[in-house]
Amino acid sequence: MTILINENQAQQALRGYAREQRLARGLTQADLARRAGVSLSTLRKFEQQGGISLTSYLKLQMVLGTMMQLVEAAKPRPMPFASIDEVLTTPHKRQRGRSK
Repeated sequence: MTILINENQAQQALRGYAREQRLARGLTQADLARRAGVSLSTLRKFEQQGGISLTSYLKLQMVLGTMMQLVEAAKPRPMPFASIDEVLTTPHKRQRGRSK
């Protein structure tokens, strides 16, 4: 299933998930920033507004132990159709529930 969100919604979700991960691991913002090698102000800004560089975000994910999940989520998946024309011209087999 595809859920369409905009970049601001994605940023807000990612910052919320990162904050939840930090708190679940019992880390303060200062602890996480120090361990990840990012400034405390960068982490605070990220948790408040969602803005962060990709490099800093990856550093945080490495410390939080979620780097592989992030990489796997970005892995391209095979597409069942190559184009919208293929979708429109492919016959669709109707499926019905069984009659009793």
